[in-house]
Amino acid sequence: MFNNGVPMLYCLGKGLLFLSKRAMDHFSNPRNVGVIENPDGVGYYGDPSYGINLELYIKVKDDIITDAKFKAFGCAATIASVSMVSEMLEGKSIEQALDISDKDIAEALDGLPPSRMHCVELGHELIKSAVDDFIQKKG
Repeated sequence: MFNNGVPMLYCLGKGLLFLSKRAMDHFSNPRNVGVIENPDGVGYYGDPSYGINLELYIKVKDDIITDAKFKAFGCAATIASVSMVSEMLEGKSIEQALDISDKDIAEALDGLPPSRMHCVELGHELIKSAVDDFIQKKG
């Protein structure tokens, strides 16, 4: 559904949700969906009260993230955010990954509605969780 060329969809309980074309593309065609066998780090986030369950898997070589995949159950903006995060992580050092901010994720998606900005925060939390797991495993 479109409104003057702007993609929108109905979000149960929230009414119409307007997403940028890039965010809608990441929702409709999420990148890097799946699980990495023997990941170097795994990040988790879940909130049953909001119906959100997220997993982020990273593969790391010489402190560079070489692969990132995710599984997600959540709203359109959450799926778009985590899809974008998976693309942003590849080729980044662990330090650079931790420097990815909520604002960076939102800008990469060409913005999100104010009511959905918490979705990019979930992406940021997933990064921290996966990197923390990597560091803990690495010792």
